[in-house]
Amino acid sequence: MRHSYGQAGIPDSLPFYEPQRLYPESHVKHPVCLAVETVVVTVAVLAGMRALNIQGADNFRWFMIPALLALASLVPTWIGGRAFPLFGLDFEHIGLALGAVCRTFVYVVPLIFLALWLMKRINMPIPLRPVIGAQHDWLSWLLHQFLYVAVGEEMFFRGYVQANAARVLNCGRWQSTRTDEGIAILVSASCFALAHVLVQGQITSAVAFLPGVLLAWLFLRTHSLLAPILFHGLANVTYAIAAMTLS
Repeated sequence: MRHSYGQAGIPDSLPFYEPQRLYPESHVKHPVCLAVETVVVTVAVLAGMRALNIQGADNFRWFMIPALLALASLVPTWIGGRAFPLFGLDFEHIGLALGAVCRTFVYVVPLIFLALWLMKRINMPIPLRPVIGAQHDWLSWLLHQFLYVAVGEEMFFRGYVQANAARVLNCGRWQSTRTDEGIAILVSASCFALAHVLVQGQITSAVAFLPGVLLAWLFLRTHSLLAPILFHGLANVTYAIAAMTLS
């Protein structure tokens, strides 16, 4: 099927929100149970991330936190008999993801450098500290950002938290679909920001809420996890380079 493409690299004919495309089971029989499960799992994951960070086992933390996120997103979904959102490795979703990521990246990169430059000018500490282990070379760090950090965090905060929030809200009849998805995006971004605050130990890390909103929007807009995963990895690498360049 051929599509005309809009400014964000997304086919104009593709609906902004198709529950059956993004979440195979958009309606759940027991939304209260799903809401409770999501809250319990999210609290447990945030506590686990904080505990792993406090222990300071750098050689293992690089892999244990992403592994925790991946397991926490897949195991409850499997036990609940729900299908996990698409990763988007088919031809259609790859094209949508690459178009959306490239165009969004062009707009975001200058903002990252501008924000860090302004912080340096007024002697403000950067809100998110890039973590590059001394025992890792650049290649292994880059692979870690894409294959572990981006994949693990997007699986949990978008594939689990955002998807479950949207499923629960979709069971209601008192608000529109756009409102449901807007709330799900805010829930996902808030949990994403809280995780960064807990791991980095500074309240300024709550600024991660802003990229969290953008990542959640990419997930919704492209109907798969591929776009937020790619953009997450690129954003982390760009932010680290900008922070080291301007420091």
